[in-house]
Amino acid sequence: MEKERHFLCIDLKSFFASCECVIRGLNPFTTPLVVTNKNQGNGAITLAVTPFLKKKGIKGRIRLYEIPKNIKYTIVNPRMKLYIEKSKEVVSIYLDYVAKNDLHIYSIDECFLDITDYLSLYKKSDYELALDILNTIKNRTGLTATCGIGPNMLLAKVSMDIEAKHNENCIAKWTKNDIKTKLWNIAPLSKMWGIGSRMEKRLNDLNIFSVRDLALYNKNKLKDKFGIIGIELWNHANGIDTSCISEFTKLKKYKSFSHSQVLFKDYYKNNTKLIIEEMVDVLTTRLRENNYETSIIGLGINYSKIIKDGFYHHIKIEVPTNSEEIIKKVCFLIFDRYYENLPIRKISINLSNLTKQNGIQLNLFENYEFLKKKQEINTTIDKLKIKYGKNSILRASSLLKDSTIIERNKKIGGHYE
Repeated sequence: MEKERHFLCIDLKSFFASCECVIRGLNPFTTPLVVTNKNQGNGAITLAVTPFLKKKGIKGRIRLYEIPKNIKYTIVNPRMKLYIEKSKEVVSIYLDYVAKNDLHIYSIDECFLDITDYLSLYKKSDYELALDILNTIKNRTGLTATCGIGPNMLLAKVSMDIEAKHNENCIAKWTKNDIKTKLWNIAPLSKMWGIGSRMEKRLNDLNIFSVRDLALYNKNKLKDKFGIIGIELWNHANGIDTSCISEFTKLKKYKSFSHSQVLFKDYYKNNTKLIIEEMVDVLTTRLRENNYETSIIGLGINYSKIIKDGFYHHIKIEVPTNSEEIIKKVCFLIFDRYYENLPIRKISINLSNLTKQNGIQLNLFENYEFLKKKQEINTTIDKLKIKYGKNSILRASSLLKDSTIIERNKKIGGHYE
């Protein structure tokens, strides 16, 4: 029988704003403070607000002019160096309790811990250990944290997002028995971890309005509609998550090809996809040059400096590939699912779990002759670029004003080295 696991998901409450309060000796639960760039005037986007302002209905990502005039507050400029140092302090506390291999840093203010093998060591229940960790964070750093507990990473995360902030001690624990009574009750869908406003609309078009609707929907129809993500959506709606923290630590050991680009202006959906397409072309050329294929495709997005946030997610595909069409499609799936209509300043793509290419792998729906022809075309294009320079053959879209590939190729000499 498989061992029951115990995961914690811990989030530092209103992290940036709380850091600014703590450093000033203020209580974030009684102080009206907003973190944003003062120099951008009344239209500046708030990076964070204190829990005190959140209780008054002020959200964390709005423009200053949207805050009601009758609410008085203090504005402070963001200090990323301070937040990084505070985050390191908290991570060091986690590492006092668990080994590095049982800790996954999800973001600057959020982490997952696998405490399964530590309960007997500390002679505590999962709830007692979570409370001990949160109290240590508060005593050492002055920061308040919330915590979700679950038998997998998904239920730990969702219990934290949905319930923990309303509970005593800011801790919520969900078991598999809570899937139908708590997880299924989540609505609208955008309240569920991993479902953004765009995906919510697409699911609503299928008459799916709650997690219950999603869980009871035909899994095969979701796969036909959304591909790999459709299966993941169905699994998550049913509380199924087989991922473990060790997977994330292993990913770092794989040989990988990466490409990142800092943008010279704010980009949004359409022109970002143009850049992603160009970056995928660069990476797939490298794969073919080295006779590699990838089975783990990751996309990272960093928003502009005034927001200082973003996301990174990866998808594992069943059949390794060096096809730009497949890799581009996966990148677009990740982008469409997690992008929040915010200005973008950096894009990163990572291809990992690389294996040597050994012929062409097919499934029942692919034509060998077509794939072979496509491979020959790619090889010819690669040879022409090597001989005549990277700008000798370009997509038509590379002539658009938002494209960066021509100038980037010029800066590195235009030829492969």
